[in-house]
Amino acid sequence: MKLIELMKLKLIAISIVLGSVGSVENFQHFQNFQHLGGIGRLIGLISSQPSLAHESPGHHGGEGHGHSPMEIPDGQPIPQVDLVVHPDSIRGWNLEMRLTHFKLAPEHVNQEATLGEGHAHLYINGEKVTRIYGNWYYLSDLKPGRHQIRVGLTTNDHRDLVHQGQPIEDMEVIEVTSSGS
Repeated sequence: MKLIELMKLKLIAISIVLGSVGSVENFQHFQNFQHLGGIGRLIGLISSQPSLAHESPGHHGGEGHGHSPMEIPDGQPIPQVDLVVHPDSIRGWNLEMRLTHFKLAPEHVNQEATLGEGHAHLYINGEKVTRIYGNWYYLSDLKPGRHQIRVGLTTNDHRDLVHQGQPIEDMEVIEVTSSGS
C-alpha cells in the first residue's frame, strides 16, 4: 500500500474518532476504501449503521440530535421533570429526576416515539454529556466554578419533548469549590 493511501486512511480514522465527519451521508464517499480491508471495512460498517455514526460526542454541539421536537398534543398529560441535586457524602453529586406523566424506557431507545415515554439528556453548561435512563445519576468531577446542570426529556427517537413550544426540562446551578462539591 502506498504511503499516501495509508495517510488517507489514518486521516479518515481520526475523523471518525473525533466525530468530525458529521453524518452518515458524509461517510458514503469513504466506501471507496472498502477494498483495502481493515479500516476500509470498518468505515463501511459504520456508514451502514446510522446508530453508530449518530452518537459521536459533540456531534450535535450540545443541542440535541437535530431532530424536530415533539409537541405534546392538547388533551394529553404533560410530562414534567424536577431535577434535584444532592451533594454526595464523599464527593460529587447525585442527580435525582422526579418525573410526572413520563416513563423512562431504555428498552425502547432508538425506536419510534411513544407519548409519555423515552429518556433524558443531561447537559452541563449547555453541552450534552449523556443520556439518562434512570431516576438517579451520579455526577463525579466538575472543575471549580459555577455550573448549569440541565436535564431535558426526550422521546425514544431522541426528539426533545416540548409543550407550547417550550422544552420539557429542568435546570439547577451548582457552585463547585476547590474541594469538589
